[in-house]
Amino acid sequence: MGLAAALVLPGLAHAKAKKDKRPNIVVLVADDQRFDAMGCMGNAGIKTPNMDKLGADGVIFDNHYDTSPLCMACRATIMTGMYEYKTGCNFRHGSLSNDKFSRSYPVLLRQAGYRPGFAGKFGFPVTPEMSPSSGYHSDDLIPMDQFDFWAGWPGQGSYVTAKNKYLAKYAESYPHVTRALAAAGQDFIAESVAMGKPFCLSVSFKAPHAPVQPDPAYDDLYKTVTFSKPANWGPAGAEHLPEQAKSGRQYKQGGSWYPQEKYQDHLNKYYRQIYGVDVAVGMLRAELERQGVAENTIIIYTSDNGYFCGSHHLHGKVLPYEEAARVPLIIYDPRHPSAGKGLRSGALTGNIDIATTILEMAGLATPENMDGKSLLPLLNQPNKEIRDSLLLIHVWDWSVSCQALSVVTADWKYIYWFYGDEKIEPAEELYDMRNDRIEMVNEAGNPEKQKVLASMRKLYDRYHKHWKEKCVQGNGYPEYIKLADRDIHWSQKSFKLAKPLKKK
Repeated sequence: MGLAAALVLPGLAHAKAKKDKRPNIVVLVADDQRFDAMGCMGNAGIKTPNMDKLGADGVIFDNHYDTSPLCMACRATIMTGMYEYKTGCNFRHGSLSNDKFSRSYPVLLRQAGYRPGFAGKFGFPVTPEMSPSSGYHSDDLIPMDQFDFWAGWPGQGSYVTAKNKYLAKYAESYPHVTRALAAAGQDFIAESVAMGKPFCLSVSFKAPHAPVQPDPAYDDLYKTVTFSKPANWGPAGAEHLPEQAKSGRQYKQGGSWYPQEKYQDHLNKYYRQIYGVDVAVGMLRAELERQGVAENTIIIYTSDNGYFCGSHHLHGKVLPYEEAARVPLIIYDPRHPSAGKGLRSGALTGNIDIATTILEMAGLATPENMDGKSLLPLLNQPNKEIRDSLLLIHVWDWSVSCQALSVVTADWKYIYWFYGDEKIEPAEELYDMRNDRIEMVNEAGNPEKQKVLASMRKLYDRYHKHWKEKCVQGNGYPEYIKLADRDIHWSQKSFKLAKPLKKK
């Protein structure tokens, strides 16, 4: 239990909570948790009892994607409901403007009388005007004044609780930061209930992001477990990938998961870090029960991107393949008829939908600038579809040649690697999402799939047109109007990094 939570009597808390009947909202975001790193996602080797319970209580979304599978861009998108080319925010691109943050879900909820609180990794800079500076390690670049409770940090933070300024008071009881974040969340819940105000708590975990530092309390959790490898794991899983996909650091660092011994060691630690998050989920749910507000509190659980773990001989995230772009999403509304039924939705959903969904949950209108759709209709009809496609963005320019725009539908995924030179042509990939979810057969050159390829190209062009019409005027995003245009030959394009890489 957090420091303040123990001071609030459950009976008093319950009485005060009745003053405002609007639902409380808890938004939980893991860092680098891939779509199948949960028991309820079919992973028999991992232990996630609290996430599994949350999934059984709520609705699990099996086809949820982060439209920019990289932490800075994704976190800005989650809060604003906009695609990256409209936020203008990502590493080596730049910051989010105050104007755009003023239309984020925490600010809009606060204006409507909610009490917003934040704990953990904020992850993106907010400046008065959109800025090409991508630094985010300063408290001056974080809008802490827009939250009524703050226990966060601007950059990567530390797994050592004592090293995080706003969490240091929890260090003695919770020296590892994952459970300390839950303790801070418990205090925020207790304080909000005592005030009789509806609240929105956003907890952004550091785990399971590198550096690999699991909580020592779980050292023996998988001591005798041998994890199975996916069929697309290792070098053989990358033989069909285009040269562009292999030119980024994801492929260059892929050997860290190979051979088998390294895979077992890394996955053991990765899963232990996720178990720490699972324990934190349980702590927060216990506090909601203790304060008498569990039946009026909606919980959303997701991740800012996935993680390759050696699939396709890749490390990290960012690229548009399933292991990086597809992530968990669970929504539990205890007031809704869907609660407790173990329902699943196969609808195509994205991180652009989270802000819109939160606002509708609170009874607020969605600003016109948001690109997302409310997911509440899927609680009523899990088999319903709310869109035909999603754009997946990879314009983090660590390498000029390893950049792509992609379109995913319920049936297909199309990837366009738009870099070309004297040695390699721009490349297309087309994957059958119904029959080849591990993306091992590129159908782009299959004569029998040319009609599908043509239709996916049209979807791509539709998103490219929207980018051209709606992208921010700065931070390098207008350049992609030409770079990503399929109809312009590579020889007419200028491929260069937005900023030179620092020499190590």
